[in-house]
Amino acid sequence: PSRRTILAAIAAAGAAGGGLWPRAALAEATTTLGEATIRILSDGSLTLLMNFALPEIAPEDIAALLTPHGLATDALRPDCNVTLAEIGGRTVLFDAGAGSLFQETAGKLPDSLASAGIDPASITDIVFTHAHPDHIWGVIDDFDELVFPEATCHVAQAEWDFWRGESALDSMPEHRKTFVVGARNRFDVIEDRVSFFKPGDEVLPGIEAVDTVGHTPGHVSFMLHDGGDSLLVVGDAISHAVVSFERPDWHSGTDQDPETGAATRTALLDRLATDRSRLIGFHLPHPGVGRVERAGNAYRFVADA
Repeated sequence: PSRRTILAAIAAAGAAGGGLWPRAALAEATTTLGEATIRILSDGSLTLLMNFALPEIAPEDIAALLTPHGLATDALRPDCNVTLAEIGGRTVLFDAGAGSLFQETAGKLPDSLASAGIDPASITDIVFTHAHPDHIWGVIDDFDELVFPEATCHVAQAEWDFWRGESALDSMPEHRKTFVVGARNRFDVIEDRVSFFKPGDEVLPGIEAVDTVGHTPGHVSFMLHDGGDSLLVVGDAISHAVVSFERPDWHSGTDQDPETGAATRTALLDRLATDRSRLIGFHLPHPGVGRVERAGNAYRFVADA
């Protein structure tokens, strides 16, 4: 399939979000971690129809969960937050955004970088949580040229092996085969600048890989440490400010292994609530920085003020 093929289940809704991208949406937020400066840049947003996002959940149950929060029940419309950390003497990007070939409302990272006065050539490292389109397709442009020409790309060995493996296409449903083609294409371009790691490794000074498998076979999050403080760049292990927190047990259609994804999500929420660690969620409401609190038998996301 063509790299321009947008996931069938979301194409119509994604296209409906077209038009000029409002300047106000090119959001940037800044926080600190010890001596490190953390910026969160917008890559736009996605539209995920419910038959893709939550295919196993009854519409009335979805409505009962989302309506009290004033959220639409036809689709999830998560933000896309890309973290940029100046830490350990490096300028590190966590994921590379969607690029121009996925959904029209995503792929805004280059504009956000420009608005923030950040030269893509100043990025020394890109650390990937996983290889889904909205996280890795933006590493190259429409001409298959590197968007971040000086960056070393850090990819979990298990994630690389899955997308490069012979079984990836066969195991993927038809409407997601473009994910495999897109990941392999990006891997081909970045292959000569890849550094592999495994969970538990210190990928770069102050950046530890944390196993959060389930969303993809090699999905990782990253715990940042500086000055005795810590912050978790969570990727898609926790992906919605209401659904993931109030019903972490619900199987997500975006998880390649929904059962493992739910178990990982629940354990991660418990850990974050216990430790009171801050997190940055790629798909939490921009800028996605906050903490996890227990709320009865579930959890709630408390955004930083």
